[in-house]
Amino acid sequence: MQKWKLSAMVLMSASTLMTACNNSGNKNVGTTDSTKTAANNDKFKVMAESFADLQLLRYQVPGFNELSLQQKTLAYYLYEAALSGRDIYYDQANKYGLTLRKTIEAIYGTYKGDKNSAEWKKFETYSGRVWFSTGNHHHYSKDKFVPECSFEYFSELVKNSDQSKLPITQGETVDAFLTRIKPVIFDPKFQPKMVDLRPGIDNVISSSVNFYEGVTQKEVEAFYNDTKLFSHTGEDPEWGLNSKLMKENGKIVEKTWKVGGMYGTALEKVTYWLDKAAGVAENEQQKKALQLLSEYYKTGDLHKWDEYNIAWVNDTASRIDISHGFIEVYNDAIGKKGSFESVVSLKDMVTTKTIEAIAKEAQWFEDNSPLMPEHKKKQVKGITAKAITVIVEAGDAAPSTPIGINLPNSDWLRKEHGSKSVSLSNIVHAYNESSAGSGMLDEFVGDPAKLKRLKEFGNLAGDLHTDMHECIGHASGQINPGVATPDKTLKNYASCLEEARADLVGLYYILDPKLIEIKVVPSLEVGKAEYDSYMMNGLMTQLTRLKLGDNIEEAHMRNRALNAYWVYEKGKKDNVVEFVKKEGKTYVQINDYDKLRVLFGQLLREIQRIKSEGDFKAGKNLVETYGVKVNPELHKEVLERFAKLNIKAYKGFIQARLVPVMSGNNITDVKVEYPESFFGQMMEYAQKYSLLPVTN
Repeated sequence: MQKWKLSAMVLMSASTLMTACNNSGNKNVGTTDSTKTAANNDKFKVMAESFADLQLLRYQVPGFNELSLQQKTLAYYLYEAALSGRDIYYDQANKYGLTLRKTIEAIYGTYKGDKNSAEWKKFETYSGRVWFSTGNHHHYSKDKFVPECSFEYFSELVKNSDQSKLPITQGETVDAFLTRIKPVIFDPKFQPKMVDLRPGIDNVISSSVNFYEGVTQKEVEAFYNDTKLFSHTGEDPEWGLNSKLMKENGKIVEKTWKVGGMYGTALEKVTYWLDKAAGVAENEQQKKALQLLSEYYKTGDLHKWDEYNIAWVNDTASRIDISHGFIEVYNDAIGKKGSFESVVSLKDMVTTKTIEAIAKEAQWFEDNSPLMPEHKKKQVKGITAKAITVIVEAGDAAPSTPIGINLPNSDWLRKEHGSKSVSLSNIVHAYNESSAGSGMLDEFVGDPAKLKRLKEFGNLAGDLHTDMHECIGHASGQINPGVATPDKTLKNYASCLEEARADLVGLYYILDPKLIEIKVVPSLEVGKAEYDSYMMNGLMTQLTRLKLGDNIEEAHMRNRALNAYWVYEKGKKDNVVEFVKKEGKTYVQINDYDKLRVLFGQLLREIQRIKSEGDFKAGKNLVETYGVKVNPELHKEVLERFAKLNIKAYKGFIQARLVPVMSGNNITDVKVEYPESFFGQMMEYAQKYSLLPVTN
């Protein structure tokens, strides 16, 4: 629950205000891959292919050539460990995910017919969408999408491709295979929703994510509440994080994700690379952490996962770092199962200074927060904050990437051992580069003075809010003694409320003079810029991500709508925030920034109380009242204005490639290459990292 995605934050700052870009000059999909190395990179192109509602970008890895050979070798081993888990996320997202992907790969790589026809282009776009979303449910809305080409055309593609590459079962004919996969690919009513958060339904049964099979939500909750199976002391592991729950012979069983268990062949390769990485670790603490991570995958023991997280948090000296595991629970409607992801990085020595300045004052921020005294931490421990340069991302972290991460997720680990907060500086830089000239600010900011302020301070404001969200937001507050963890108390509302809480911490403090004192902002104009962009986003512009008539379902969108509409409603009496009309267009106007800050503080106090006391009823009421419903007239207007800008609503990244330079069996150097084609990279990954069978 501690990951912040820019792709989930359209219009939160000047960087996010311009998160989608003009398509002029972009390549068409399916271009042949070419590669640039770090050495011939003077005219680096951030923009790459675009298709559907997606814009692919590229990022650079500055600082890599400064690393020692040992550090480069370590980074390469961790790069391989990250990508070796790629198949896992496809299977987690949907039990048919690998079947679908391998079918697409077989056609895309071996089809012998015309690849210039309109029907082929439709198939090609569908392929790109599947690769981008790690399956056929939209990466953001979680709604199923189907090809625009016909099933008859798709059948011809299959029959004119190398059938040895297709995921056909033994003895199955091509026609039987097509019959089997037709509903998976073409029926919008078959598994229509990957994550279904609607109230009043069985969220487990209604979600098609491959975390549960043949079990109900009540059965899942009863299983993990069984004290004979799981301890509940307040310092327990995240029970259920690394397994699929299903029935065998009428009995509920856990299929643990480990070497020798579910996903074993992929995790064998992951641990192979982690063990090699431990052999070239920068120091003993990093070596210990990598060894514990490998042991966790070999045993599946969640106590070992906690040991790893403690060791990882205590590794503050290493330049190279990795987050790797079954981590975020957004894709589980009831917030228990972790999706595989990995981020390999190196420390950005310059940009780190700002986030470190915030981390050093963590206790001051906690002591001066508007929380109830009993909900404040008496001692904030071990917050390590830094900016990182991403080397590669995998699983749930790619191609749609976070811009900030705070881990570990376990509340008791964070309280007793601290946490790491990171800002992904080269990712943010690439977003900002791609956003120049999109026209979003000019379209949705109606006040010339505010527009000027956003253009001057918006990027800084957005970066700072991210830093505070991760560094002091998720790290703040504490659960009352005897109260269970939010996945049990707040259930399917836990993720939304946690993100809202962390957002509010950042919002409350971004207008505090303390930030001038610690020299992270030049003036409080930065805070006002963030208030303008946040309220505009939460009240209006994030609606560009929804189809007309849809409610808000994604946790981050719900959190921003909740925060924005709550303060809007509570501030009506004093006209703190209002909608204004100018020349037929709606704009958001803040009339009193100080009163708005007070309202943010009041809401923060209440959401922390809900978390601390485990008040499900109050949490549900907040989310359902303020975070879900959409004004259809405003939504229609926003979509019409956005469409005229001719930009994409979502962005993601082509990953950098690490290539070892060998002398015999020895690595003598590691080079960074920058692929230019997302489609080419997906086919490259298919050849190198297809490690799991289609059925697991």
